[in-house]
Amino acid sequence: MRFIGEKTALERLADIRSRFAEGIRRDFEHAAKDCLTCETKGVCCLDAHFVNVRITRLEAVAIVREIERLPAESQASIRRKILDTVERFGLENAAEDNQQTYACPLFERDTGCLVHHTAKPLPCIAHACYERKEDLPPDELLQEREVRVFELSRRTYGSDGLPKPLPVALKHLL
Repeated sequence: MRFIGEKTALERLADIRSRFAEGIRRDFEHAAKDCLTCETKGVCCLDAHFVNVRITRLEAVAIVREIERLPAESQASIRRKILDTVERFGLENAAEDNQQTYACPLFERDTGCLVHHTAKPLPCIAHACYERKEDLPPDELLQEREVRVFELSRRTYGSDGLPKPLPVALKHLL
């Protein structure tokens, strides 16, 4: 396996995210409810019975870099939320359980997703409120990109470790 540097990998990850988001916006979001019109903003991100986003180490690094751009008091608050989420939902040992859910610690009611424009995970980009099942992006579209990101992370860090629940992956880097 040929390794690549973290900087290059993060650039490639940003490109994968950007192209994926562009395709979702162009081909699918027109059939979804506009998030700005949602009666309860962020309900999908804060629903502890719904969110089960898993991320690679590379994605976690990208998110942590964005968190580190925030003021120190915001960083401390986010870290507390991440630790609380891991504890409250018993996520530390849930890496193998793809059904374990949690409320996303990166969503703030007044701000929205803290990494929306810069490091939002692929499943979050793909998600929207669709009225009809046939309007949803096909699962294969997301899975194909997730495989690319997994391989990119593996080539960067040399680990075949499975993606972890977002709060767990972030906890280990913060």
